[in-house]
Amino acid sequence: MDCDVAVLGGGPAGYTAAIRAAQLGGKVVCIEQEPELGGTCLRVGCIPTKAWVQTAHALHDARETFAKLGVGVSEPQLDFLQAAAWKDGVVEQMTGGVAGLLKANGVEWVRGKGRFTSPTTIAVEGAEGVTCKSAIVATGSYPMRPPIPGLDSARCVDSTGLLSQTEVPRRLVVLGGGIIGCEFASIFAHFGSEVTIVEMLPTLIPQEDADAAKELRKAFKRRGIAVELEKQCTGVEDTGDHLVVRYGDGESVEADLMLVSVGRAPLVQGLGLDEIGIPTDPRSGIATDDHMRTAIPTIFAAGDVAGRWQLAHTAFREGEIAAENAMGHDSALGSPAVPRLIYTDPEIAGVGLTEAQARERYGDDVAVGVFPWSANARAVMSGTTTGWVKSIHETTYGELLGLVIVGPHATDLIEAGVVAIDAEATVETVADGIAPHPTLSEAIKEAGLVALGRAIHLPPKRR
Repeated sequence: MDCDVAVLGGGPAGYTAAIRAAQLGGKVVCIEQEPELGGTCLRVGCIPTKAWVQTAHALHDARETFAKLGVGVSEPQLDFLQAAAWKDGVVEQMTGGVAGLLKANGVEWVRGKGRFTSPTTIAVEGAEGVTCKSAIVATGSYPMRPPIPGLDSARCVDSTGLLSQTEVPRRLVVLGGGIIGCEFASIFAHFGSEVTIVEMLPTLIPQEDADAAKELRKAFKRRGIAVELEKQCTGVEDTGDHLVVRYGDGESVEADLMLVSVGRAPLVQGLGLDEIGIPTDPRSGIATDDHMRTAIPTIFAAGDVAGRWQLAHTAFREGEIAAENAMGHDSALGSPAVPRLIYTDPEIAGVGLTEAQARERYGDDVAVGVFPWSANARAVMSGTTTGWVKSIHETTYGELLGLVIVGPHATDLIEAGVVAIDAEATVETVADGIAPHPTLSEAIKEAGLVALGRAIHLPPKRR
């Protein structure tokens, strides 16, 4: 089978690249071995996880918010089988939508595992081989599993295994306090599990703003989620009906299930890349330039396998860039403002520099403004006031460097910071804009006013 562009992988980077190349007039083939398109994100990642987040939010509102608003309901009960069915239905709709989009754009889906036999040929198990002028590698990543004794127990699952559970574990241990671990810890705490997080580093979500991490830990403590920081898991014993998880200096906790969420590695094995002259690394994946081009000029890489970020939304953009260049255009990724989203309760979102990063780069020429949700009318009337909005800017020119949000709808609100930072906007642009009232979004403007020392809805700080 001959084509202009062959895309290896049907996840966010892959299907986006296939559609974009087809839009530019290319004959495109997408090679995907899974029974559904969409990759990890749609099938066993962001989409099913966030479907459960919605269930968790509903439980939280029924238990803690409705009564405040004058809505009386009986004690809510989780129907876990219905929650799982809802999750699966969302996944089915979204993956089916991707298949429809490829078909509508004239992209042919070749089902099977692909392997490069030359820079222009790809052998496909169980299907006809593909010959192409250019190729895009978008094979994604897979969950890592550290060499800890006993971790091979069937009760030790990765995120895919946890999403396939048919009942809520009474006791859940989460190995890893990063984004995935914290999101599942938050979900299953709402579902009724006794949750313990074991993390070897001194903080949860270590890549995020330090104040956001502190706020999350406080919220987890209030909700009864046990957090064991600076504790390394040393072994797991499966007794036959439960696990004994050992960590730290002789400490242990019993669990019915353990989530192993210590990170993901790029999926580069078995693709034939090293054999055709494209070096791969088991941790960083495939090296690419700003055009998403690999060591072979006609082969590109995008998404988790390209080693920049492990985010679906960055994969979308990288897929577009790779496709445009594969079709002969000259597109560059540059240095976009990348939003960081964490769907815990409370939600956390950030973009640009954290406060620590800003101070490391600009020293004392940094100003920060924090506006709490307790001073925002829309948050107060919704009954959810945990958290705040933090604005970070440099004081020489006033350029906005970062925005961090902890609290209600943080993951939706952060887009305002993405646009502002990409546009190199000043904090004055944000603070002087007319924000709609009463809304959650006006807290972004208010944080800018605090950073400028011009707060209206907070009392002035004592000198």
